[in-house]
Amino acid sequence: MSPRYGDYQLEIYLNGLGGVLPTLPMTFAELERRAEQALPPSIWSYVAGGAGDEHTQDANAAAFRRWGLYPRMFAGATERDLSVDLCGLRLPSPLLMAPVGVIGLCAQDGHGDLATARAAAATGVPMIASTLSVDPMEDVAAEFGGTPGLFQLYTPTDRELAASLVHRAEAAGYRGIVVTLDTWITSWRSRDLSTGNFPQLRGHCLANYTSDPVFRARLGKDPAQDPAAAVMLWAQLFGNPLTWDDLPWLRSLTDLPLIVKGICHPDDARRAADGGVDAIYCSNHGGRQANGGLPALDCLPDVAAATDLPVIFDSGVRSGADVVKALALGATAVAVGRPYAYGLALGGADGVVHVLRSLLAEADLLMAVNGYPTLADLTPGALKSCGLPR
Repeated sequence: MSPRYGDYQLEIYLNGLGGVLPTLPMTFAELERRAEQALPPSIWSYVAGGAGDEHTQDANAAAFRRWGLYPRMFAGATERDLSVDLCGLRLPSPLLMAPVGVIGLCAQDGHGDLATARAAAATGVPMIASTLSVDPMEDVAAEFGGTPGLFQLYTPTDRELAASLVHRAEAAGYRGIVVTLDTWITSWRSRDLSTGNFPQLRGHCLANYTSDPVFRARLGKDPAQDPAAAVMLWAQLFGNPLTWDDLPWLRSLTDLPLIVKGICHPDDARRAADGGVDAIYCSNHGGRQANGGLPALDCLPDVAAATDLPVIFDSGVRSGADVVKALALGATAVAVGRPYAYGLALGGADGVVHVLRSLLAEADLLMAVNGYPTLADLTPGALKSCGLPR
């Protein structure tokens, strides 16, 4: 049985009796507004922005509004169980923190990867740690406490470097490898172009490379002695346009669960399953990569139906209600990105904890009010299309 996440509202109300009001926002809109004020413009545009005119990014969020949850009465959902099995991990909830490549820069102290890991330890919500981090993956993993963490790999063109990153993740105690497939090249991002800002080209969030023995051997010098050379080497090695022929090699790199991120077509899900992956990650990178595409939520049901593998979902998740709807449409676990990044910007680890507890409380209370005591009760039949315009 999972914790009583809905009790977070009682905690807030009881504090209110003593005149103590929440210092952090209770809605995504307010969270976003205040985070824009707190972050430097270049970082704000990178985190908040999407590809092109941001149609797909906006459609990701709007897609949730086209579904409504049926209320079911006489269900007696006094206790709710939100726990889930994911690739051999028994988790207290289906919520994850999606990888965010500049999460380190979102904290006021510039060490957001560490703060996010501490929030994972405090809440039991696993962090999917990005390859692109301010602090090395080993330092991030050391902050997880008893909460498992996953490592997200941007596969470099150098196979020896890729193997080194994966083996370091294994040694550091990560419990799975998430390979991102849709970002071997960056898309046309208008906001970032307007600010002329690509953080990694400025030397940010490259700690996993500059601390890696293979990368350092390729560089032939201490990265601190020649940061510009380190950045140029990173740019040469970063993007690997993987093909299906690469999947056996990826599978051979590790005995950890292998999760492939960016799968939005059922045929790709089936082929990945046949190739030995352990889970499918349905995502369009939050609309940051493929403008003009389908909302990821519209792809989820077919992807989930294509295999028996667990399915992680992200893109457009803004509330506990969104989490519940994604679960009903076939997700095994749901990852959130921008909301926790904004919480981090406003309150460090405590801000992330607040966002995660709020999402879980809303999801828990929705399941209670609508009569769904377990995740198994959240089937596609629990939803009805509202027919609202896109």
